[in-house]
Amino acid sequence: MSVWSRILELASSAFEPDEPAPFEECAPQPNDVGFTAAVIGLAAKMAKADGYAAQVELEAAQRVFRPPPAEEGNFRRAFVLAQQTVLGFESYAKQIGRKYKARPCLLEDVLDGLFHIAGADGDVSADELAYLAEVARLFGFSELEFRRIRATNLGPEAGDPYAVLGLPPGASAEAVRQAWRKLAADNHPDTMLARGAAPEFVAIAVEKTAAINAAYAAIREQAAAIVD
Repeated sequence: MSVWSRILELASSAFEPDEPAPFEECAPQPNDVGFTAAVIGLAAKMAKADGYAAQVELEAAQRVFRPPPAEEGNFRRAFVLAQQTVLGFESYAKQIGRKYKARPCLLEDVLDGLFHIAGADGDVSADELAYLAEVARLFGFSELEFRRIRATNLGPEAGDPYAVLGLPPGASAEAVRQAWRKLAADNHPDTMLARGAAPEFVAIAVEKTAAINAAYAAIREQAAAIVD
């Protein structure tokens, strides 16, 4: 078995639940090595997007894909090979976006993992954000949807908690409530645990849930202040 085949087999566990039936819409098709290869390629090129591939970004990718100790060397070599240039990332993103456009929660999982790698060195640069925005576009996400995904991973811009809920400023109270309930349920850590997600994705879910709840609370406080 080649190094890449072995890595793909190991990496697939990051997205494929142990018992996929209840959450099939958020998992790739069984044994889809093309999906896993594309995700590893996107992750490696994400680390290179700002022109400098930091060691902590590789380590973040290892935590997401969880290769066993005996395979860590092979994983690092394959990752470093893929991150030599960002050229070609569009084909990876288009491939995944076309195949899984009906599974947006899976595509959002991929973006969450990329945000995690981008922020592993303590900062998400403008070049990295541009990379993430283009990947999201090629996945089929709208600008408003990317604004939400960015805000739940990095925090909303000052005074804009609506971004976390994927809503335009001033959305109705009912729209806010519905968006909060859906996002809170979809991103709850228990949901990720039930899907058999890797610990790194469960940790991301904890942070996203906190951001979603904080945004909802901030909007309610703003509304109460207006009424008063």
